[in-house]
Amino acid sequence: MKRESKNSKLTPEEIKRYTRNFWLIIFGGIGCIFLVIFLVRIGLFGKLPGFDELENPKSNLASEILTDDNRVLGTYYKENRSNVQYSDLSPHLVNALIATEDKRFYSHSGIDYSRTITTVFYTLMGNKQGGSTITQQLALNLFSEKRERNTIKRIMQKLQEWITAVRLERNYTKEEIIMMYFNTVDFGYKNTYGIKSAARTFFNTTPDKLKMEEAAVLVGMLKGPSLFSPIRNPERSLNRRNLVLANMMKEGFITKEEYEEAKEKPLKLNLNVTSYGEGPAPYFRAVLKDEIKKEFQRLGITKEDGTPYDLDRDGLRIYTPINYDMQLYAEQAQKEWMQKLQKEFDKQWRNRNPFAGERAKLLTTGMKRSDRYIQMKNDGASEEEILKAFNTKTRMTIFTWKGSVDTMMTPMDSIKYNKLILRNSMMSMEPQTGHIKAWVGGISFEHYKYDQVKMGTRQVGSTAKPFTYAVAIDNDYSPCQPIPNHPQTYGDWSPRGTIQGGDPITLKNALKYSQNHATAYLIHLVGASNVAELTRKMGITSKVPSYPSIALGAYEASVYDMVGAYSAFVNHGTWIKPVMILRIETKEGTVIYEHKPEIRKVLNSESAYIMVDMLKGVVDGGTASRLRRAEFGGITYPIGGKTGTTNDNSDAWFIGITPQLVTGVWTGCEDRGISFSNMQYGQGAAAALPVFGLFMKRVYADSKLGYSKEDFPLPPGGLTRVIDCSKYSGVYQGGEQPEPELQDDRLGF
Repeated sequence: MKRESKNSKLTPEEIKRYTRNFWLIIFGGIGCIFLVIFLVRIGLFGKLPGFDELENPKSNLASEILTDDNRVLGTYYKENRSNVQYSDLSPHLVNALIATEDKRFYSHSGIDYSRTITTVFYTLMGNKQGGSTITQQLALNLFSEKRERNTIKRIMQKLQEWITAVRLERNYTKEEIIMMYFNTVDFGYKNTYGIKSAARTFFNTTPDKLKMEEAAVLVGMLKGPSLFSPIRNPERSLNRRNLVLANMMKEGFITKEEYEEAKEKPLKLNLNVTSYGEGPAPYFRAVLKDEIKKEFQRLGITKEDGTPYDLDRDGLRIYTPINYDMQLYAEQAQKEWMQKLQKEFDKQWRNRNPFAGERAKLLTTGMKRSDRYIQMKNDGASEEEILKAFNTKTRMTIFTWKGSVDTMMTPMDSIKYNKLILRNSMMSMEPQTGHIKAWVGGISFEHYKYDQVKMGTRQVGSTAKPFTYAVAIDNDYSPCQPIPNHPQTYGDWSPRGTIQGGDPITLKNALKYSQNHATAYLIHLVGASNVAELTRKMGITSKVPSYPSIALGAYEASVYDMVGAYSAFVNHGTWIKPVMILRIETKEGTVIYEHKPEIRKVLNSESAYIMVDMLKGVVDGGTASRLRRAEFGGITYPIGGKTGTTNDNSDAWFIGITPQLVTGVWTGCEDRGISFSNMQYGQGAAAALPVFGLFMKRVYADSKLGYSKEDFPLPPGGLTRVIDCSKYSGVYQGGEQPEPELQDDRLGF
């Protein structure tokens, strides 16, 4: 039987139906795409940033601490990120980025459609490639914490990127987009975010000064900060750098000759890792952070929405009076002298037990203060378990003047070791403005974080004597007035001390030779309460009791307060509170804080000048005369100051004054019970004065600082009192004495 063949032609009705379905599918698909885009746009799959957020993305910006010449002293950060302008970028950076990441950057409007289609094709073929433009990458950097791994979520995120990229292109120029991109990229090392931080971290330079091969290294890292890290994977980084250079050549940004020359260069880094404790003035930066928080709280300074500023995230610019070079000079002077002094200190304790007898308590106290002890106690460990742990060797890092050293040591031995390390601090400020120019709060912020400039107080010894003499001079005593200089008892107080300069002795020579007996007599003439009152007026904020013993420094004060107090002598009797902050600006440049000086008149101008003249005598033949020696600075210019040494050489001080700088130095151990056993090295003239001398030697050698080498200026209106004691006939002057090599200016209780 013959089968009838089926008619293969479509009927007109079927053609119409298929055609209708085809267009329904096409338009339906397009409609779905537009619907999804619309839903993404209205935020159904996650909120898109508004225009204000595009203008002000919520990235964590490091706050910068700036010196008096606008150099970056350090940063506070959660992410070490600092922003730059497009004009701050090296052309090599821009060219390397475009050649490697987005060749058609200047011709697309946020999305490179041809590249996107090509990327999809290659991905389907199993050869996954990136198709995001620079603008899309910026969108992801600004508004997404991470790249989603889930396929559906990643598609939604991709649509968000596209929409945001188009909006970015509509609202910003191409240059602004590149600028924002470089400000948001993560370089994956030590919290380094943004090109400014990266240039400083890897090459110790600024983005505008990056060389071609350096720019290629940083742009090459963007594909994988860890994978192509020049520190972790230098070989891969080198190959990646050369690939970026090749891309630049292909795009015509560099010539073949430039490429050939650059690719042969080694991977040369100049690391400058700015972690919190590294870099200049770490103690200053730590104290400054707390001071800013206190000032903001005191003045009620907040953001527009009422929330407090976050120094680690809000990108503030903090202007300080610190001079970058002077800070380095101070740190260098400290290191130069203290490592010499530490050697002498080590010799003293060699083959001796520093913790015999009563000093054994220092070890128990040190153990109980330690983080290890507190943690073990909180974890429920018994005293027996804790003691066992403290006497078991473990790997640790210890401080030395040659750098940190890894070693095996018991925690108890580390306590002994650290208690025998001499500490030192210093601060220098301009007396006429209160501007602090240098601040060294300790010998190593990494190992000893406690600041000894402002936070720590120590017994001041004979550096307190000028306050007693100032009360006398301000009450019309002549610096040539003779007073008794022999042992006397005042109630139950019998101060001790050597006699130098004769008996009786002028006020001028009594201060010059730091005479305890004469000073004790003087405070009974002028009144302890008056001395205490003036001391407090001159900015000493620690407790100063109205006892006669304060004449010899029987109280504690900070270097910060003592420098501020001595500044009143130089500043014609006007005290100005030391200044740490000049002003603070937001990242947009709005000033939110500006310092207002705290000033008060504490001494008659002529009295202050007479005190300066008396302090000059301390250097010119008195207890600080070794400052003139080359070993201790060799300074020949007009200068004054006062040494101070407390009982058992526990604290060594020197406060030095010049016409435009006042500088205080303290040296001692963590515990007052550990000290030099003799005055040869333990007195203020040996343990503190040399740091000042070496600092000022560097300052005076730097002509661009411009500090005066002239004499101290006379007070307004000139002098009405005679200060040259040689003009008085028949009055004992004490004469010039040989330099007091072992002059005892201790408290003498």
